[in-house]
Amino acid sequence: MTPALAGAAGPPVRVVTDQPRDALLAVLPRLYPTPRRAAGIHPTARIGRGARLPVDAAVDAYAVVGEGAEVGARAWIGAHCVVGAGVVIGDDVQLHPGVTLYSGTRLGHRVIVHSGARIGSDGFGYVFRDGAHGKIPHVGRCMIGDDVEIGANSTIDRGSVDDTVVGAGTKIDNLVHIAHNVRIGRLCLLMAQVGVAGSVRIEDGCVLAGQVGVSGHHTVGAGARLAAQAGVFGNIPAGETWSGYPARPHAEALRAQAALFKLPRLIRALERLVRERERPGGEDSSP
Repeated sequence: MTPALAGAAGPPVRVVTDQPRDALLAVLPRLYPTPRRAAGIHPTARIGRGARLPVDAAVDAYAVVGEGAEVGARAWIGAHCVVGAGVVIGDDVQLHPGVTLYSGTRLGHRVIVHSGARIGSDGFGYVFRDGAHGKIPHVGRCMIGDDVEIGANSTIDRGSVDDTVVGAGTKIDNLVHIAHNVRIGRLCLLMAQVGVAGSVRIEDGCVLAGQVGVSGHHTVGAGARLAAQAGVFGNIPAGETWSGYPARPHAEALRAQAALFKLPRLIRALERLVRERERPGGEDSSP
């Protein structure tokens, strides 16, 4: 707790600090240490020809590691995970149960991927011809940098021809979708239900709050912040905060919202004036 609350009623044992959230990073791992996983490959796991796994990696029940995959030191591959052929996984990576890494995926060191995430799947690209939607083959890669965390049931598409890239230290919440050819910089935060369309550029240090949608081929400048449910249809300048639908500078969006909320009162006043003019004896009454 903060010094201001040190004298408040509560438990007799307490930690007083000016930065309680920072202190959690030091205290909680000591109180709740992460259990160490025994190295080894479960008998039900399937390891493809030419896959390389160090002796200190852990592969749990019914996991699949494809042909030619490379797994880093101390990596953990949870139950029912699928690591595609040729996938590269860095050191100390954690794949929680049920993760799928398609071929063409590369994870850096210390990446955490939560259950149900799908990394490196084909993007949504089609050409309409001869009365049908022809699928564009996706041959690019999906490159995830060091220290990235990807939430449960999030999806990151591989590139069509170019690569999809997520920069080091970026954190992605649950239920986020990142489309093909997107490039996300370092130390970004993407919160629940964000959707990023194809070929978007999100520069370093950006924050996209819950349910933000970014349409394709736009750029979100370094350090920009997008408030919850913002709908982006153009480039966002670096360092600015935008909100609303369509997204606009936050102060402007607040003024627009305030004006919108005034409309019911203005309409009622206008209707009252019209009724007064139409009553007998009013300006518009018939002789």
